[in-house]
Amino acid sequence: MSNPPVDVYGLGQCCLDYIGEIETLPRPDGKEEFSRSVLECGGPVATALVALARWGLSCHFAGIVGDDVFAAMIEASLRHEGIDTGGLLHRGGSSQFACIAVEPAAARRTILWQRPTGEPLRPDEVDTGIVCRAGAVYTDGLFIDAALHACAIAKRSHIPVIVDAGTLREGMLDLASLSDCFIVAEGFARDLTGDDDPARACRMLAAYGPSVVGVTLGSKGYVALAGDRLISGRAYPAEAVDTTGCGDIFHAGVTYGMIRGWSIDRSLDLGAWAAAAVSLEMGGRRGIPSIEALQERDDE
Repeated sequence: MSNPPVDVYGLGQCCLDYIGEIETLPRPDGKEEFSRSVLECGGPVATALVALARWGLSCHFAGIVGDDVFAAMIEASLRHEGIDTGGLLHRGGSSQFACIAVEPAAARRTILWQRPTGEPLRPDEVDTGIVCRAGAVYTDGLFIDAALHACAIAKRSHIPVIVDAGTLREGMLDLASLSDCFIVAEGFARDLTGDDDPARACRMLAAYGPSVVGVTLGSKGYVALAGDRLISGRAYPAEAVDTTGCGDIFHAGVTYGMIRGWSIDRSLDLGAWAAAAVSLEMGGRRGIPSIEALQERDDE
């Protein structure tokens, strides 16, 4: 009997976030007291998979943690959501950790973080069998060699590849050439073009081959290019408390729509709606809309 398929194979970051709310960042050598704080697991791919699992999709996560106390917390958070952690490898050293200062009045956050100190996930550690049975492959490109390997397998197997591209770093444009949906952060687009023209960034990215490219613009919404059609979308209005995880959940919404066979316009709009909901709570996971809320919205 063959192994059952998985809806989404995710490869990338997982971490522990310590998030604190402050009035404003202190001056150098100063200090500021948190008015409230939360300890929550995060990471672009891990958080997106949490949303997708809550929305009824089966998910497999591949990444690394250390041998510290954070590792157990990170893995337990994924298993609690029903995510298969068979691809989560324990290395020596520290797990990824971030300390995030949130300023609600200014609608901004400041992130201090440390990447995992263990050896990155290697291409030979990618479970080819699971990739080939997946409905989609989702990555942030952090472990670029492993990500390129997994996406090349998916490409050959005609499995959709979705990339959450936060930073323009080595290998990311090679990853674009293997992807079907490549959506970047505003900073990525600016580094690519040297200006603040997201439509130009979309055209440049589309030349690498993805059928859908896009740029997320925070409170300004998003710009995407599907074929030769430029799409400008709005951000849903929200009294944002914390924008941690908004981009992750935007990508989760797009991925959910693509797997369900929705139009790209509908998928992007779901991402924008879900991202706004997340911003209403501290942390990137507490505000993820429930499957009931998603279904109710879909029925409207």
